[in-house]
Amino acid sequence: MKRPLLLVTVILLVAGCSATPDPESGDSRWRPRPGVAWQWQLTGRVDTSVDVPVYDIDGFDQSKAVVSSLHGENRKVICYLSTGAWEDWRPDAGRFPKSVIGRGNGWEGERWLDIRATDVLEPLMAERLDMCREKGFDAVEPDNMDGYKNRTGFVLTAADQLRYNRLIAEMAHDRGLSVGLKNDLDQIPELVGDFDFAVNEQCAQYAECADMEPFIKADKAVFHVEYELPTSRFCAESRRLKLSSMLKKYELGVWREAC
Repeated sequence: MKRPLLLVTVILLVAGCSATPDPESGDSRWRPRPGVAWQWQLTGRVDTSVDVPVYDIDGFDQSKAVVSSLHGENRKVICYLSTGAWEDWRPDAGRFPKSVIGRGNGWEGERWLDIRATDVLEPLMAERLDMCREKGFDAVEPDNMDGYKNRTGFVLTAADQLRYNRLIAEMAHDRGLSVGLKNDLDQIPELVGDFDFAVNEQCAQYAECADMEPFIKADKAVFHVEYELPTSRFCAESRRLKLSSMLKKYELGVWREAC
C-alpha cells in the first residue's frame, strides 16, 4: 500500500535518513545524519524494544526475520561483518587459505587478514555482502579496517589499506548498501568521501574525537561508543561534536547508556 507523502517524510526523518537521492550518485541508499541515536548489539538475542531508529547487529548471527522485525518498527539496520580479520567460528572460515591468515588481533579466535590478497578476499567478502543484502540490511559495518597500523604478520602499507577499504565501500554501494568506516582515524580525510558514516570505539578515552569532524562536516553520522569512561567524561564533548555516543560493555550485549 502506498504511504501518504507526509508519513513517508516523518519515517525518514525519525530514522535519520536522507529523504532524497544523492545528487552526485543518483541512488537513494540510506545516509544517516549526525546525532541519530543507535543501538549496537552483537551478542545474545536481539532486544528489538530499544527506542532508537538505528540498530547495528551481527550479519551472520541474525536472521532476515530479525531485520524485518526491526524494519517493522521503522528502524534502519546495519550488518556487522569483519572484513579485515578472520574469525574461526564463522561458517565460511574454512574457505580462507592459510596464506592470508596472520597474527591474532587481540580477540579470541580472530586473526588479521592479508588485505593485499584481493584476488582471494574480494569474492569471499562479496558473498558476505550478498548475505547482508539478501537479509534486508540497510548498511554494513566492516570491522578491522586498520590492519596497516597493527602487527598483522604482513607488511601492510597505508596505500594497501586505502585500496582495500575503498574496495569494500564500492562493493557495498554496488549492492545498494550504505557503509561505515570503522576506526582508521588517520585515513579519515582520504576516505570520508567513500563512506556514508563512521563507527568509532573509544575516541574520547584516547582524545581522538576531534578526528571524526570530517564526517560531521560532511553531514554524515558518527556512531561512537566508550567502554571504560563514564558518560560524564565524554557526553558533553559528544553533544558539541554531534556524535551519536553511548557507553557499552565490551561484550556488546543489550545494555547501553546513551548520552
